[in-house]
Amino acid sequence: MNKSLIALTVLTLVLSGCQMGRQQGEPARQGNTQIQQTERVPQTAKQTKTNQDSQATAERLAKLATGVPNVNDATVIVFGDMAIVGIDVRAKLDRPRVGTTKYTVAEALREDPQGAAAIVVADPDVVQRIREINQDIKRGRPVAGFAEELADIAGRFMPQLPRDTAEKRQTQNQGRAANQ
Repeated sequence: MNKSLIALTVLTLVLSGCQMGRQQGEPARQGNTQIQQTERVPQTAKQTKTNQDSQATAERLAKLATGVPNVNDATVIVFGDMAIVGIDVRAKLDRPRVGTTKYTVAEALREDPQGAAAIVVADPDVVQRIREINQDIKRGRPVAGFAEELADIAGRFMPQLPRDTAEKRQTQNQGRAANQ
């Protein structure tokens, strides 16, 4: 009986080892025929509709942003699947409250399929620049308007070194002396 039990155990292990050796993506074989194993999985990703033009998207995102408390006005620029949302908040809000308002606007935009990739800003200077870019887009010069505003923004961030101003004054004074 021991010999038959050992033989049965070995046979079971060999047969189960052959079954486990088959690759997961490989079809199962039954005799000379192959059995295709296919899994069907339902689509679970949200379907986004992007059939609106950028102007309609900008208006919709601005409407969502102005629906948030403490937001007086919103200006939106849409380019591709990105958007910049400039919010005008009440002047008397302190810094933590402005941050909370920006976060609330971002939460409201996250629910919109095209607002999920938006950047929300509340700096008054940047919001004014966004308004000017938006006006340039409406006038039919989006690239030139964007380039001009970008140059203005970069000009504000460029540091002015005192030694650079001294060199310029000397150069200007030397030019005046040569002209006299």
